[in-house]
Amino acid sequence: MTHPFLLTRRRTLGSLAAAAAATPWLAARAATPPGPGARSAEVALPSLGLRQRTLANGLQVIALPDRGTATASVQVWYRVGGKDDPPGRSGFAHLFEHMMFKRTRYMAAEMFDRLTEDVGGINNAFTAEDVTAYQSEVPANHLERLLWAEAERMQHLEVDQPSFDSERAVVQEELRQRVLASPYGRLFHALPGLAFEQHPYRRPVVGSIEDLNAATLDDVKAFHRTYYRPDNAVLIVAGHFDDAALDAAVDRYFGHIPRPAEAIPRVAVQEPARARDVRSTLAAPRVPLSAVALVWKGPAARHEDAAALDVASALLSGGESSRMNQALVYRDRVAQAAGFQTQLNADAGMLVAYAIGVGGKPAAQQLPALEAALMREITALSRGSIAQAEFDKVRTQLLTAALAERQTPNGRATAAGWAVIQYGDARQADQVLQRLQAVRAADVQRVLRRHLLQARSATLHYVQAEAPAAAPPDAAASQKGRP
Repeated sequence: MTHPFLLTRRRTLGSLAAAAAATPWLAARAATPPGPGARSAEVALPSLGLRQRTLANGLQVIALPDRGTATASVQVWYRVGGKDDPPGRSGFAHLFEHMMFKRTRYMAAEMFDRLTEDVGGINNAFTAEDVTAYQSEVPANHLERLLWAEAERMQHLEVDQPSFDSERAVVQEELRQRVLASPYGRLFHALPGLAFEQHPYRRPVVGSIEDLNAATLDDVKAFHRTYYRPDNAVLIVAGHFDDAALDAAVDRYFGHIPRPAEAIPRVAVQEPARARDVRSTLAAPRVPLSAVALVWKGPAARHEDAAALDVASALLSGGESSRMNQALVYRDRVAQAAGFQTQLNADAGMLVAYAIGVGGKPAAQQLPALEAALMREITALSRGSIAQAEFDKVRTQLLTAALAERQTPNGRATAAGWAVIQYGDARQADQVLQRLQAVRAADVQRVLRRHLLQARSATLHYVQAEAPAAAPPDAAASQKGRP
């Protein structure tokens, strides 16, 4: 079992052909291409068909029935993420995610794995900037025991020092592997600190070794009391179940959990607009090829420009045929990789263009050229022509990837979970797809001009650190004899 932290939430574009085959009605509606200059026809999208209610203790419950499957997904989304890490405890929300798989009053450590994996199911969890989510899918006849287990670890988590120490070591090893050992781990780890000047989003979700070492067992207990409570959670059940039986089971296992009297701490920081362009250099070990990143502040996920920014990102770097990949990697051969990322969180977002150079040229000469190449492609997309076929291809890829993800109970529950966290309403999961269909080429160009070309940016040069100077031979020899 893995417990990944999420640094981005960009979906990987799946195969359009595979998605169309899995969604026959979409393939049929999209089979006839539009004529020259015609607007692409919008397709009728299926609704998630969800049902919502809230228990007296504040627990939000979302049900997505599907009698066409033999499984059920149970997910609990807690409104606590990297932005809620206590001061001096960056990475704590992610660390705590691991603790939820330890012992409770009535479950032994790792018993959650036995309740899922041993019956042919799966479980996982992730921590992002705004949320920590726990996701499981099991054969439908095991649904009730999974509801009991989620209620049990919400109310009765018990963590001792040995368990805490072992999980902290696991999280620190993840950080070493993903950030410190990876040639470009430090580059992407540094981006939130460039994008945000005041908001806690500037602290990476994975945190730092020093802050993780500073955490204590008392911190864990206080964190659980503060955030792991019914009025801070969303229970989502998708798949094969009887509505009345589900309601009864949820009431039985969750209804009695008390709602604490204390208010839930909320981040209220408003990220200001960037006042001026800034530039910096980050030197790190084991950097085979220098790289550059251009970072802009982005809007929140619920912003009216979000869908158009997603399409712009896909046009720039969504796959082998994307503009940045074709221009920088294949045509001009100035980069071995290039891309654009749109990360829009609940409070604010960041937009990042990056390129990793090629060998044979010094960084001082290569990095300004990479900057210029990235900006050239962004400017060309924002001001030049966009072929209808190119635009339709990318937008359809995004749409079909989202629809393909919703073919499983786990995917449907996840779509509802993100809608709650980012928009405050699970029904917005359907509206997200409608807004994606409504995007036009002019919208893409407008948002690029607004959020990139007319905005201030932060530029980061990422280079190989100079090796430390060797000690003089006589000094080294003299040190060997010291105690």
